[in-house]
Amino acid sequence: MYPALINFSRIKTVSLLVLGCVFLSFTLFTSCQQDEEDIARPPVTPHPLFEVLPAEAEDPEYNIRTPERIDLGHKLFFEPKLSRSGVISCNTCHVVGAAGVDHRAQAIGEGARVGPRNSPTVFNAAFLKAQFWDGRAATLEEQAKGPIQAHVEMDLTPEEAMERLRRTGYEPYFAAAFPEYDEPFTFDNLAKALAAFQRTLVTPGSRFDHYLEGNHDILTEDELAGMLLFQENGCASCHHGPLLGGNMFSEFSHIAGDDIGREAVTGYEGDRFVFRVAPLRNVEKTFPYFHDGSAETLEDAVSIMGSAQLGRTFNDDEVYLIVSFLKTLTGEFPMVPHPALPRTRVD
Repeated sequence: MYPALINFSRIKTVSLLVLGCVFLSFTLFTSCQQDEEDIARPPVTPHPLFEVLPAEAEDPEYNIRTPERIDLGHKLFFEPKLSRSGVISCNTCHVVGAAGVDHRAQAIGEGARVGPRNSPTVFNAAFLKAQFWDGRAATLEEQAKGPIQAHVEMDLTPEEAMERLRRTGYEPYFAAAFPEYDEPFTFDNLAKALAAFQRTLVTPGSRFDHYLEGNHDILTEDELAGMLLFQENGCASCHHGPLLGGNMFSEFSHIAGDDIGREAVTGYEGDRFVFRVAPLRNVEKTFPYFHDGSAETLEDAVSIMGSAQLGRTFNDDEVYLIVSFLKTLTGEFPMVPHPALPRTRVD
């Protein structure tokens, strides 16, 4: 008899089948492991006081926006004739093309006078319950009057400001913006127009907002880890709400200086070195930081807040993670062109 012939083709087929089954089993096992990991890692639960930034600001009953009122406010925001030198406008310190700030430690006004404080961003100011670092203005309308009259900023009286606007040809714009008024051309209405325009400066649509709305895949692991650190270390106790800050006051005596903060407004000694808690929306773009602009980078600001307000030292990795989270708060900025300003000489 002849020895049995070995069917190498069949052996090869069986071997391939075995290898295929092993590979499939490994793939299924790995997939199951991954599924188990996904199930075991739920999305980070945001702090219950975090809120999505609204897409629009609400108007007070006494100042309902109209296209004409917004247009007038837009012009006035860029109008340098509202300063004594005719050089400085609202946009000089609150640059709409630079996240609403001037990136200086302290603002520079008329005669190169340096103010005591950092210029806060104009974006999302419509959601603040009080304006300025010390909260001395309750509304945007009240705030709008301050810089024009401040000696260190624009240095005009209301009468001087309105006379300049009259001679420049603004009266028809006031008439169109305030048709219900017997006398539309007033300093109060100037402030209302500026406030109406500022209520359009809103930056919704940040990745953080999308996360709050349920898109749990939009943030990276580092950003989520930063959110956890932010929450677990008590940062959210002051930085919450739609702006993650901005609507309460807190003592900040870390910086020694002559600025006594809210005490200058209330006269109450307990308010010494008390300032408005900074809103954190778009914070990566609003440097430098604090009321005096003393922190040049966001990393510096996070480190100082850890030691000064929380009594702990964040290490470099923790600072990196918290900063990563804070960068998710950058929203979508509206396009704000430079308007055509009236230049009709009226004598």
